Amino acid sequence: METITLFFSALVDLSNAMAPYILFGLLFAGFLHELVPDSIVKNHLGKDSIVSVIKATIFGIPLPVCSCGVIPLATSIKKSGASNGATLSFLISTPITGVDSILATYGMFGWIFTLYRVITSMIISIIAGILSNVYVKKEKVSVQTPIKPKAVFIMAAPAMQNTAMNFSAVQTQQVKEEVCSEGSCCSEGNCDEKKSGIIKSTLSYAFGTLLKDIASPLLVGLLLGALITVAVPENLSEILVKYNWLSYIIVIAIAVPMYVCATASLPIAAGLMLAGVSPGAAFVFLSAGPATNTVTIGVVKKMLGTRTLYIYLGTIIVGSIIFGLGLDYLFRDVNVKELVHMDEHASLIAWASSFVLWGFVLYYVIKPYFFKKKECSDDSCTLV
Repeated sequence: METITLFFSALVDLSNAMAPYILFGLLFAGFLHELVPDSIVKNHLGKDSIVSVIKATIFGIPLPVCSCGVIPLATSIKKSGASNGATLSFLISTPITGVDSILATYGMFGWIFTLYRVITSMIISIIAGILSNVYVKKEKVSVQTPIKPKAVFIMAAPAMQNTAMNFSAVQTQQVKEEVCSEGSCCSEGNCDEKKSGIIKSTLSYAFGTLLKDIASPLLVGLLLGALITVAVPENLSEILVKYNWLSYIIVIAIAVPMYVCATASLPIAAGLMLAGVSPGAAFVFLSAGPATNTVTIGVVKKMLGTRTLYIYLGTIIVGSIIFGLGLDYLFRDVNVKELVHMDEHASLIAWASSFVLWGFVLYYVIKPYFFKKKECSDDSCTLV
């Protein structure tokens, strides 16, 4: 009974610490999605140059797209003429971060950890892109949109079913609203209607499309984070602290094939650190987990070739470990558990945000099982 109480206590603490930043990040991501045309991304990534790789990385950093949602976008960029290096950099930098994840990282681990995560993800992405442009010869590869798998690892199945489809639908259906200014499109209240349309589309994307896509992995991430916090034996923590290299190997083995988005990886990393695992090992999970999974590995091989796949995996694994060791050195004199910011007395805003977030998450997770849509023809109706 005590273990169950501790589990729910840890779950509440994790939720309160992350929820305000996740909700604000989703809102910011919605405005970013509405105001930045997709054509800007596609038009700057065509050359086999360092500049195109850097541009692809910078474009990818703030985009709130997970490691499976990025697949159709990367495919579209590649079809539009982007180089292998630029496409690979975009594939790596985009899922590791995102405005929602960046803000949630700040709320959970502080600004030093957040800045370190953003900068190192940029470095890893740029190195991978440059190596791809330099060492990979032209290979005959397909850029067709990959077939959706039936199941991928423990966390892939719930998120995989809707992500790529939803993201593609948003791209094809979205029509950017014209921004009004005085003396141009505004007349007799039209400006208010345009602004209202942008706000409506922003909220729809942020709390509809985007939150729906991450609801299942976020739920699993919170549950796993709380479980790790209370279930890891003390002697295991001591072993991982004493033999730090062992924790790196374990985390890499779990993170590379696993599907977990950048935001959902945070409570798991927090649980690892609260259980006594080093910040560097937790960082390896935050870096390699969102950047790789079995689906993206298959897509990279098919779309960019085998050599690029080796560069992709090698750069992420080696880069994550090196920067993880660097983070451990940076925080060598700091108590690991002090890095996770969870106040004992959460504010009213934190409780309200947590309530709203859990409401959305549970709704999107439960909805497919209890609210099936009817499709009717002239003769009969079927449940979809």
